[in-house]
Amino acid sequence: MELAGALQLGELAAAFAALPVFPLFDAAYFIVSVLYLKYEPGAVELSRKSPFASWLCAMLHCFGSYILADLLLGESPIDYFSNNSSVILATAVWYLIFFCPMNLFYKCVSFLPMKLIFVAMKEVVRVRKIAAGVHHAHHRYHHGWFIMMATGWVKGSGVALMSNFEQLLRGVWKPETNEILHMSFPTKASLYGTVLFTLQQTRWLPVSEANLIFFFTMFMIVCKVFMTATHSHASPFAPVESFLCPVFFGSVSSGHSSHHHGASHEVSHPPPPPAKSKEELNEGTRKRKAKKAE
Repeated sequence: MELAGALQLGELAAAFAALPVFPLFDAAYFIVSVLYLKYEPGAVELSRKSPFASWLCAMLHCFGSYILADLLLGESPIDYFSNNSSVILATAVWYLIFFCPMNLFYKCVSFLPMKLIFVAMKEVVRVRKIAAGVHHAHHRYHHGWFIMMATGWVKGSGVALMSNFEQLLRGVWKPETNEILHMSFPTKASLYGTVLFTLQQTRWLPVSEANLIFFFTMFMIVCKVFMTATHSHASPFAPVESFLCPVFFGSVSSGHSSHHHGASHEVSHPPPPPAKSKEELNEGTRKRKAKKAE
């Protein structure tokens, strides 16, 4: 009975891994990506002032991971734009979200139950891209583990890693929002996922690629749907990271803590006001005498 269940699960994973992503899953990926672009401050104004710049930003949101992965592997960064069907589909999604009359399309796709479906479908595409990036790099660099991990990582989160460049197209410069400094959950999950797929590709992880795609996709769907539904930004990895990071990388130094504590102590106890000069005292005395005389 257990063997039959394992066989059925293996067949389900294989069928899931062979499921085509174009056009339905790709359309969902483009919808969520362009929605996030529209949420950015000034994105709507930019679409009215410069539609071409807005379209370029949308294309970066939709295909930024492919561009960055091609750059890493020494291929043409515009190679993916030869896929006319995907570019036309992404352009249609961008136009409908920004310019549909009465914002009807935007209202439909941003309606929370619909949005959760699209978010789940987007994670299917993300995991496929991670697996494809690792497989592609493994074909080019058979023993290049770090190249496989780098390629899979940017395939899964290339849009976030290129966010500063995309901001420049919108006329915004916020270096403090660098994704390397402040990794979001999708970026961290893509990094951890690409490590798993690299281990699987190099035969260090005894699991089939189809099973890994299936289980990691289910993990990503559950996490992202829950975070979107609850409007939460807390990472599921936070409890593990808070335990492991101080062990392996140390905690904040005591000198820094004491300096910070000293600074806060000074703020909580402001210094006494400066003593008044002799002229100010004499002026106050004259005013008091004048008031008594009145």
